[in-house]
Amino acid sequence: MNLNLFESKIFNVQGIQEITRVKMEDFEKLVIKDIIIEKVNLTRATYKEAGELKKILDEDIEKKFRKLIVDLSQCEFIDSTFLGVLVLSLKKISMISGEIRLVKPKSVVRALMEKSGTLNIFNAYDTLDEAVESFEFTNAANYYTREGLISQA
Repeated sequence: MNLNLFESKIFNVQGIQEITRVKMEDFEKLVIKDIIIEKVNLTRATYKEAGELKKILDEDIEKKFRKLIVDLSQCEFIDSTFLGVLVLSLKKISMISGEIRLVKPKSVVRALMEKSGTLNIFNAYDTLDEAVESFEFTNAANYYTREGLISQA
């Protein structure tokens, strides 16, 4: 997989000056204040791309970012390996009191994630705006700890 960096800019959007956008082939990173957004630009998210997502999320967590959003809105298919990376990353970030929130994937994938219970362990939102606002305006959290799933509202 070739992830060529072809765009990196700082934006001023709605009065927020701390937005950085780094666009790559399959993944795109947005930084809004202290929120990291990893946008998955794939219609099929499989084991082939899972390793790169794991590397990206591990780097974010190692840098102690505690607010991550993974935008799956472009995904029409997600395999179990890709889902596993999301769950493992959620467990890792919970060890530093962080959270991962999802932007919900297409309806077919969403139904699969709901049936498997995977979607239930994440706070998931219909849009990226809703996910970003959730970090700013709520204390709701769903995340794994060493003791298992914790749900707070």
